[in-house]
Amino acid sequence: MPATAPPYEDLLAHQRETALLASTASLLGWDQETMMPPGGLEHRSNQLSQLAGLVHGRATDARVGEWLTACEADTELMHDPTQPAAVNVREWRRDYDRATKLPAELVVEFSQTTSKAKAEWDTAKTHNDFPRFAPWLDKIVELSRQKAACYGWDPASGEPWDALAEGYETGMTAAAVTEVFTPLRERLVDLVGRLGEAPRQPSNRFNELKLPVADQEKLVRAVSAAVGFDYQRGRLDVSSHPFCSDTHCHDVRLTTRFAEDNFNDALGSTMHETGHGLYEQGLPPEFIGTPRGESVGLSIHESQSRLWENQVGRSRAFWSWCFPKLNETFGDAVSGLTEEEVYAACNRVRPSLIRVEADEATYNLHIMIRFELERALLKNELDVGDLPTAWNQKYREYLGIDVPDDARGCLQDIHWSMGALGYFPTYTLGNLYGAQFFETATEALGGREEIQAMFARGEFAPLLDWLRTHIHEPGRTFTSADLCERITGRPLSADPLLRHLESKLPPIYGLA
Repeated sequence: MPATAPPYEDLLAHQRETALLASTASLLGWDQETMMPPGGLEHRSNQLSQLAGLVHGRATDARVGEWLTACEADTELMHDPTQPAAVNVREWRRDYDRATKLPAELVVEFSQTTSKAKAEWDTAKTHNDFPRFAPWLDKIVELSRQKAACYGWDPASGEPWDALAEGYETGMTAAAVTEVFTPLRERLVDLVGRLGEAPRQPSNRFNELKLPVADQEKLVRAVSAAVGFDYQRGRLDVSSHPFCSDTHCHDVRLTTRFAEDNFNDALGSTMHETGHGLYEQGLPPEFIGTPRGESVGLSIHESQSRLWENQVGRSRAFWSWCFPKLNETFGDAVSGLTEEEVYAACNRVRPSLIRVEADEATYNLHIMIRFELERALLKNELDVGDLPTAWNQKYREYLGIDVPDDARGCLQDIHWSMGALGYFPTYTLGNLYGAQFFETATEALGGREEIQAMFARGEFAPLLDWLRTHIHEPGRTFTSADLCERITGRPLSADPLLRHLESKLPPIYGLA
């Protein structure tokens, strides 16, 4: 008889098969958002719920626990915590302990509910019909409470939100997020207020020009390719809410959206999703199907998308390179614009209704609103039926604007229909990580003048190579916090983001 395979080999084979099933579900999810005809929803919901049940069954197989225990006892295998096998065992243990807390029937019900809820959300948003979506959100919140109860949280200082947030960012709690958000909000509100009263207000003409969607698509594809997205290993399509689907590093699906009178939104959305896509394409292919070949977490993923969207795509140097391409693509339609006017329009600060269209200075205020509302929903302090009113009150309080309808209010984001409660603060953490990483990369690549000169010449490879080496290639070897300290030499701080905003925006507004 053949010798029994070492426990790690058995574990590796099993987990890679599980990852293969999960990647199939991811591809079906992408298809549902981009290509699937509406009539396919019921069957697609059944397909996704079946796959969710199969994946959960394999992930919680008792043999996984036995293999993990055997591997953890193998001192030779585990002697170096940064080696691939040790990283995989450590992360699989974390995933296994979390997955085994959920009953299979809850996993299947959650998948089936969210698959249908996404379609209902899309219709409700299109028709400004919150009551249509409300029963689905109510069910998602209830199922999320059940999941949180299964996971558990610190009864002395925690709350249900913490249990869900742990699945998106290790160690993230509502108390810790609040501690970061409070001083950040104060400084951002002060900056936004000063800019709003500034003597010079940038023109918004560029953001209102009507430009053919076909030409917009041509240009954003060219830009995403120029910064490094490999279209031999990925594609770009259209969806109502832009996203990046992480099937594997050789098949990365991006989506964006277009409006005839808002090219800047299409460009920003595409740059954002390209940042996600570059991270996915930069993960080491030899580790596909294991934690060593996966992204660290959502905040680090978001750091990559926001870095390319903001530190690169909204920079003066980027527009020195991109402005001629704008003229080549749109011709007479943009002939009256100057490069400086376009740059200023892309950095215009104005409290707005839509998160994904928000400027850098107000964006995080949108995240804070969602964070506070979903905490209240999970703690039963807010009924789903009262969400629109609570949402509108927060927008008036934090951003000083009135919300005219639910389509531009509490229905604007897809995430709650996906069941992603505990998710939103990773956006702000991603902004903070992205700014801190970019400062360090700038120093490593010769300083601010040198990196800006690279962008002006259309040379983005040095930055991408730096990100690949320090952030993409290590996979899940380190936690977000550890990765940040290893790369930048200091813990996560809001200072780099605020330095970035306070050095760039006041000059545009004529402030010293």
